[in-house]
Amino acid sequence: MELEERVAELERRMAALEGADRDVDAPSVSESDFWALEGLKAQLAQHRAADGGVLYTGTVRLPTGERYDWQTGQFTEVLLDGDWTEAADSLAALGHPVRLRLLREILGGRRTAAELAALDEVGTTGQIYHHLRHLTGAGWLHTTARGRYEVPAGRVVPLLVVLTAARPA
Repeated sequence: MELEERVAELERRMAALEGADRDVDAPSVSESDFWALEGLKAQLAQHRAADGGVLYTGTVRLPTGERYDWQTGQFTEVLLDGDWTEAADSLAALGHPVRLRLLREILGGRRTAAELAALDEVGTTGQIYHHLRHLTGAGWLHTTARGRYEVPAGRVVPLLVVLTAARPA
């Protein structure tokens, strides 16, 4: 039995033992399942953070087989008092449909400019390079050997969080 299959089986057994009423293979997390929120509240109480905080986390396996586990959080006070303009370039880089498409394609395994240029409706090679430079400058991409682009490991889950947050409620 492959390691992934064994881990999935262990997760299913743990869920059954804990009386969990959710399917670990479900495509989305139920809104009524507040286990992460309860854990965050416990952490905030321990740190005496009366104003609260924000937590986001994820475990992701891309179509390419790469796996990413990631989480971060911040106290509300730090978020509200911080300089929000520091996020402008990063958010602006995501504000173009072609850039979002390029990111999706790169996460899906198309990693070179030539592979991306072969896609329909992404523009000329020059336009693609312009978008790739914008995404790279904002930290959403970096280049690896042989002109390959990839989303940095620490940005995969945050990118998916931003996309989740941007969806209509």
